[in-house]
Amino acid sequence: MSTPATNGDRFDQWALLRRIFSFAVPYRGRLCLALLLTLVGASITLVLPLGIRTLLDDALANGDRDLLHLLGAGLLILFVLRAIVGFFGTYVMQITSERMVIDLRQRLYRHYQCLDLGFFHQRRVGDLLSRLDNDTDSIQQTVSSIVSSTAVNLFKLVGAIVLMVTLDPKLSLLVLFMAPAATLLSRRFGMLLHDASRQVQERLADATSAAQEALSAVQLVQSYDRGDHECQRYGRTLQAFFETAKREVKIHAFFTSLVSFLSVLSTIAIFWYGGSQVLRGALQVGDVVAFLFYSQMISQNIGLLAEQYGAVSRMTGSAERIFELLDTQPTVVERPGARALDAVAGKVSFEGVSFAYGDGELVLAEVDFRVEPGWTVALVGRSGAGKSTLLRLLPRLFDPTAGRILLDGHDLRELRLADLRSQLAFVSQEVQLFATTVRENIRYGRLDASDAEVEAAARLANADGFIRDLPQGWETEVGERGVKLSGGQRQRIAIARALLRDAAILILDEATSSIDTESEAAIQEALDRLRANRTTFVAAHRLSTVLDADRILVLDGGRVAAFGRHQDLVARPGLYRRLVRKHFRGHATALREAVA
Repeated sequence: MSTPATNGDRFDQWALLRRIFSFAVPYRGRLCLALLLTLVGASITLVLPLGIRTLLDDALANGDRDLLHLLGAGLLILFVLRAIVGFFGTYVMQITSERMVIDLRQRLYRHYQCLDLGFFHQRRVGDLLSRLDNDTDSIQQTVSSIVSSTAVNLFKLVGAIVLMVTLDPKLSLLVLFMAPAATLLSRRFGMLLHDASRQVQERLADATSAAQEALSAVQLVQSYDRGDHECQRYGRTLQAFFETAKREVKIHAFFTSLVSFLSVLSTIAIFWYGGSQVLRGALQVGDVVAFLFYSQMISQNIGLLAEQYGAVSRMTGSAERIFELLDTQPTVVERPGARALDAVAGKVSFEGVSFAYGDGELVLAEVDFRVEPGWTVALVGRSGAGKSTLLRLLPRLFDPTAGRILLDGHDLRELRLADLRSQLAFVSQEVQLFATTVRENIRYGRLDASDAEVEAAARLANADGFIRDLPQGWETEVGERGVKLSGGQRQRIAIARALLRDAAILILDEATSSIDTESEAAIQEALDRLRANRTTFVAAHRLSTVLDADRILVLDGGRVAAFGRHQDLVARPGLYRRLVRKHFRGHATALREAVA
């Protein structure tokens, strides 16, 4: 099973930011353009207090009407320019951040596809979807502000400090005392917000999982009249989410209020000290007004930077959840220099194969048998004997804990994974269909197949008849998981898909155990065509399938109890004979003939 990341209890926040912005490398040109445009806008904002100072001390104090008109026109032109560059800067930044997060989502989704089946057995689908959607969305909302807003606020903060110190160094100290206090608050509250944000995302994932489970099993929910129960269960997860979110909001509100209070203190100090300096004649009114503008700019930008630090801390909680998955390593991997697989005869050998899920007990133990090309092997045994597990080892959904599986003499682990799986086709009892057309569900077996090849596979699967009778024929949408089709129709779609794949090895996992008699006849005929000239492994409870098999593998507690032909196995006492008598009572005649 997949190995989880082991980066300790906490990810380093700066390391997380570096990893997030590694997705920005392909778009660094756009980011630089957006940053340049926003800095131009910020530079214009810094000019405003100087213009107001000149207006008060020169134009109004001296009654200079021409200077007044010139200042008004100049400020208007500058702020029109700021609006234009602000629009383009914001647009480029937002589009670039969207592109970055799309890349992150694609990377995460592709990683999901690389993880082995054991990983998905340990995870809830709702949690995986929440990380793919909610967590990446949280990152997107913060990324653009980190690049543009943080850079602009820093630029305006430094610019305002330089200009303010130029006006009056002593008065500047009354404003600058809040900077170290805000920094200390940001660091302390940033850690709290990081932890709170991760908990919020986890509770949101719980709610998503609860909804996804109930909606996926809506038939069961309605059949048992458990709608109210599921609403209550979903409500409890939402309440847990609300309580966690409330704690995050409380931390954030307290943090911003403290920073705002520091800002107000500095403003009051400027009013008092600046006013006293004007009364003494040491400063002009325009200087104090400009100073107030710059102090407000400094206070505002320190507050915004502190708030952005909090937003980054919350975002890194989401990023931590994402990179935790990206750092999870699959255990089923392709070895370096793996062998290409061309023509496949279909000879399969299990040599001392044992398997356990994680650290649990062995599900298969020392399994040994050999299958010649073209044989059909029926897997028989009690529930939990290991039949389905054995079938999952063939496409390397799991790797054996011990022993090896050979295909035409080659260890499966030495073969290219894509080549191996291209030689396998699957038909199971619980058919997986996508919410697309009948044609595209069949084409899933071989994506480059033509329409003619798809339709030919459907005819061989005895599916073309009912497909033509569907409302839109081949273009009929089958619904999520194929809910618009009957069980027999879904089964024949799956058989057509396997026929189209034209693989050397076929895996049937109880493929006809839940189909009505009429559908089974059509399906059985299609399966006979599908099995022709292919090595087939089938786990089934129907005696007809067992009787048609070339060999029967009897599993008992994960071990091979018997391996041979039906006539030989049923003729001697043992588990297989007891299973036949117990489960196939309606086939007593076949049993007597086999024994005879």
